[in-house]
Amino acid sequence: MSETVSFGYEDVDVSEKTAMVGEVFSKVAAKYDLMNDVMSGGMHRLWKDRFVRRVKPQKGEAILDMAGGTGDIAFRMAPSGAEITVSDINQEMLDVGIERALERGIDPDEGSLVWSRQNAEELKFSSRSFDAYTIVFGIRNVTHIDKALKEAHRVLKYGGRFYCMEFSTTEWPGFKEIYDAYSHKVMPKMGGLVAQDEDSYRYLAESIRRFPPMPEFEAMIRDAGFARTKVEPIFGGAVAIHSGWKV
Repeated sequence: MSETVSFGYEDVDVSEKTAMVGEVFSKVAAKYDLMNDVMSGGMHRLWKDRFVRRVKPQKGEAILDMAGGTGDIAFRMAPSGAEITVSDINQEMLDVGIERALERGIDPDEGSLVWSRQNAEELKFSSRSFDAYTIVFGIRNVTHIDKALKEAHRVLKYGGRFYCMEFSTTEWPGFKEIYDAYSHKVMPKMGGLVAQDEDSYRYLAESIRRFPPMPEFEAMIRDAGFARTKVEPIFGGAVAIHSGWKV
């Protein structure tokens, strides 16, 4: 029997998921950041600011921002003077980020930002290349999360840090039912109205529910070789910042 993985609430052949996820993000790339504002009421901006404060990028560091195509995290880290490689498996997402960089007067061929199409499960970078690895709202869409975590560990230098922000399961009593109803009924409708794509946002909502709970994902990070792992719940656990160190 062929191996299956989750695609939202569906189980699909493992060979199909990467292309299916790619199609979703190709469709939503142009409106991705606008939809983040609409769906979170702008709160994703505060969450990302908080995330970057935890990463503490420093001048001269080499940082890999994986699944960071539109540049939202990279643009926040760039003022630190760190050398940031923005990577994504989806070229349409990277194209949006490059366009946004040009609008900010940042030449995509020069300066502290480099744009690179990469598969998180099979990075083309040399081992021990980066001081920090970041991934925000992206790892749940990876076909083999364990492979992506091991690759993150491989490309980090000793003493390097791993930071991931991902949606999770809220721990606030009574809020779970409200959040579930919003995710399954409101989010797809908003996707249809704003991005003319209800199905893609239905998948994105479902993918959150299929992602491992915080303790389980922290265990996966440890299994990949990281030490001093930590979980920081935000908004009652609806979002969480996970971290670990390569020692």
